[in-house]
Amino acid sequence: MKLDFAINNGHVLFNKSGIISIEKINVGVRDGKIASFSSNHLEAERKLDAEHLHILPGVIDSQVHFREPGLTHKEDLESGTASAAMGGVTSIFDMPNSQPPTTNVERLQEKFNLAKGRAWVNYAFYGGAARDNLEQISAMESLPGCSGIKIFLGSSFGSLLVDNDEALEKIMSQCHRRVIIHAEDEARLKERKALVLASKDVKQHHVWRDPETCFRATARVLTLARKLNKKVHILHVSTKEEVELLSRNKDLASFEITPNHLTLEAPECYERLGTLAQMNPPIREKSHQDVLWRAVRDGLADVIGTDHAPHTLAEKSQEYPKSPSGMPGVQTLVPVMLTHVSEKKLSLQRLVDLVCENPRHVFGCNTKGRIDLGYDADFTIVDLKKQRVIENSWIKSRCGWTPFDGMKATGWPTHTIVGGQVVMENDQLRIPSLGQKILFS
Repeated sequence: MKLDFAINNGHVLFNKSGIISIEKINVGVRDGKIASFSSNHLEAERKLDAEHLHILPGVIDSQVHFREPGLTHKEDLESGTASAAMGGVTSIFDMPNSQPPTTNVERLQEKFNLAKGRAWVNYAFYGGAARDNLEQISAMESLPGCSGIKIFLGSSFGSLLVDNDEALEKIMSQCHRRVIIHAEDEARLKERKALVLASKDVKQHHVWRDPETCFRATARVLTLARKLNKKVHILHVSTKEEVELLSRNKDLASFEITPNHLTLEAPECYERLGTLAQMNPPIREKSHQDVLWRAVRDGLADVIGTDHAPHTLAEKSQEYPKSPSGMPGVQTLVPVMLTHVSEKKLSLQRLVDLVCENPRHVFGCNTKGRIDLGYDADFTIVDLKKQRVIENSWIKSRCGWTPFDGMKATGWPTHTIVGGQVVMENDQLRIPSLGQKILFS
């Protein structure tokens, strides 16, 4: 039976019995699925010569904010997924803090309707937990394409803010899948906000939102997770104290680190970028970053996700702390992390763990994140030796900027393949609207 698509001569990142290895082998695709491997040249209707390139499972960014509905002057599902495709990302999980927030089945279904026929890459959406939607939690969680229930313990607005343990316990009790957590302690943030209201200095951002703010929230979540026997996933971990705590609770907790926290460093980033470096939780000092890297190298960290959260330059130029927190990141995930690979901070195999294999396992998207027979034919093809400067002009996000503007990258995505179709080739977007809803077990 003839193949639809074949990738020949590439170096393929395989998972063999839990160990990722690299082999030069040819990959055949039929009906959007991986259909064959061969040491011999494969014939197909469409062929790609991947000589000197590495073929990764399609990269998954499990934390993005694509702003639709309600905030589409910053981003929408079409521009956000185009940015993902340009950067070599084949699947995204979008967060619920749009306007209105995604807090019931109808709004969650509306997001799927908005994405259908517009998304460049595959997509899933989180449902948002709120103080007043307990009866919606189970229904949202079981809707096909829902990547889980997200709880904001701090730094959100309206009903999405869950800032007391009674409400948190009730919500977690309703969840049957791993619960997704933004862990900052809202009470401590309120207590300490006078620090920045007085200074109006973004260099105080990580002082206001100090390590204790995150540690308290993460500790509260872990206490309840233990009591309720629930699994949790802590997003954008930024402190050495949290890493130590989470490392003792791996039976219940997985956690994410962002490229931003691994790459940018306080106070230098605030001096150089100003409010463009402002995000929640904040970029911290090298002592924290060193421990984050240890968690990456030692296998403690589970996932790298970007927390892609775009704002316009006009919004970011407001006086701090009126300036909004968040920065784009989905398009720069692959080149930034490949640069760290080139610097020997982690291996290519470990990167595949963090952005492919582990998201597949943590979230249960079982047809993604691995190159094997029967899996979805999503691939991120990279040139490990290609050197480029990341520039704002390359960014497809509607916001039009990146905190990594001017960074010299070693390693670059050359092809983004979704369902066996090439959607990006050598910095050119080719076939739109191929993205499909991601299903979870």
